[in-house]
Amino acid sequence: MGFMETYELWCRDEYFNEETRSELLAIRGNDAEIEDRFYKDLEFGTGGLRGVIGAGTNRMNLYTVRKATQGLANVILSENGQDKGVAIAYDSRNMSPEFADEAALCLNANGIRTYCFEALRPTPELSFAVRELGCIAGIVITASHNPPEYNGYKVYWQDGAQITYPKDEEIITEVNKVKDFHTMKTMTKEAAVKAGLYNVMGEEMDDRYIEALKKLIINPEVIKAMAEDIKIVYTPLHGTGNMPVRRVLKELGFKNVYVVREQEMPDGNFSTVSYPNPEDPAVFELAIRLAKEKDADIILATDPDADRLGVYAKDSATGDYISFTGNMSGMLIAEYILSQRKAKGTLPANGALVKTIVTTSMADAVAKEYGVKLIEVLTGFKYIGEQIKFFEEQKTWEYVFGLEESYGCLVGTHARDKDAVVAVMALCEAAAYCKSQNRTLWDEMISLYEKYGYYREGLESITLKGIEGVEKIKTIIEKLRSNPPEQLGSLKVLRVRDYRNGKVKDMETGEISETGLPESNVLYYDLSNNSWCCVRPSGTEPKIKFYMGVKGNSLEDSDRELKKLTEEMLKLAE
Repeated sequence: MGFMETYELWCRDEYFNEETRSELLAIRGNDAEIEDRFYKDLEFGTGGLRGVIGAGTNRMNLYTVRKATQGLANVILSENGQDKGVAIAYDSRNMSPEFADEAALCLNANGIRTYCFEALRPTPELSFAVRELGCIAGIVITASHNPPEYNGYKVYWQDGAQITYPKDEEIITEVNKVKDFHTMKTMTKEAAVKAGLYNVMGEEMDDRYIEALKKLIINPEVIKAMAEDIKIVYTPLHGTGNMPVRRVLKELGFKNVYVVREQEMPDGNFSTVSYPNPEDPAVFELAIRLAKEKDADIILATDPDADRLGVYAKDSATGDYISFTGNMSGMLIAEYILSQRKAKGTLPANGALVKTIVTTSMADAVAKEYGVKLIEVLTGFKYIGEQIKFFEEQKTWEYVFGLEESYGCLVGTHARDKDAVVAVMALCEAAAYCKSQNRTLWDEMISLYEKYGYYREGLESITLKGIEGVEKIKTIIEKLRSNPPEQLGSLKVLRVRDYRNGKVKDMETGEISETGLPESNVLYYDLSNNSWCCVRPSGTEPKIKFYMGVKGNSLEDSDRELKKLTEEMLKLAE
């Protein structure tokens, strides 16, 4: 069936509600818009769904959510997991509560028990709840840091991490088998509650989550000593972080926590920012203004589902607030945890630090310094969560810390996904420790550069929307795969890692070896002079991403080298 035939079916079929049909009738005659909405099904990828909210097969709506859930239900039933149940959370985005209920009621209609949060909650608390309740799976309705018109649907398995191979393939297969919307099950909420299938979670789970976080504090006496002195500005960017972040900081004793009033309340339109991404300096405008007013030491921002953390810290020399990348804040937390645990004799002999392939090489140097195992995984925090499961099952390593460059990290194993609430807690403890020594987090960052080297990293994303954009991204990747560059400016390509075919090629000797990681459409180049770069299509947005990393002799030198490498990488997209 062509896209226009599918459109006409949705317009007249009373299975679709009146609001959906009215929305579609309003675009009649706009063939380009109709094609974009119906030329394909919204893809259920390895992490779930993500797309623009609206009517159509290529949009996030009640029906695409129901379809995804029916596929998930089929897998759960095949494993007799209906009594274990599914935990469900959602963030502050438009339609998030409705999509969460739609997912729950589809599961309920399939005889699967659900545990739904009473209101919006952070993604990491969902990961925590899956394991606390012994659920077979979890669902979070969120589009993370995407623009306001987006929403999404992420699936977790019983270990509390997002689904990975082969479970992701099993679920994708079942979702793709669902061809007829009329065959998807649902029921009324009233009937689901009466049958004991729809259950509500609230403060009790919050209490358990916060207590798990507080156990991870290393130096409570330092927080107590500095509680009156350190000043913290925080913004939840209209998302889920407001309550848990304020609560954990208050219960730990921090006295001066100032929340950006204009961005405090949930708002699916994210009305004070163009899009709620803590990687974007623009979202910090209001927070920096408040920080200057309060003379704050640090500024913190969490994204809508509170799994990513953005950071600014004061430069004691100039009084300016300096932006930290995810690599920088992650390394500050790693150094603090490893150094303090080593000093206290609590660092395990078989400890492991886990990072993704596009995360800073400083992590390798830090791991070596403290004698912990450095493990590298594919891009995506689910692979870090998966490692924790492997450690426990195989009794090999003990997880100490994990991070990715995109502003996500995890302290502890209470969750199996990145957790901005625990990252806020850890960073505030580190800031208190630094302040007790008359230093700021920026002073500490400079110390890390001087100790390990001036590692700097960058990311450039090129957005290519629509059908033509998808094809353009494929063309760029395939061109690089078939004709890898031998030189990028003054840097020589030493090795090419192609994670799709699992091969590493030494460009000097021609020797071929294995990557040792799962298949993924990623190309990685090891370069001369301790540099590297990587290219991959985004799994959640119509973008192609270029990652770069260098090691310089100073901040100025590394910034200069990073700029040159970035320019060379972007030429590859021409």
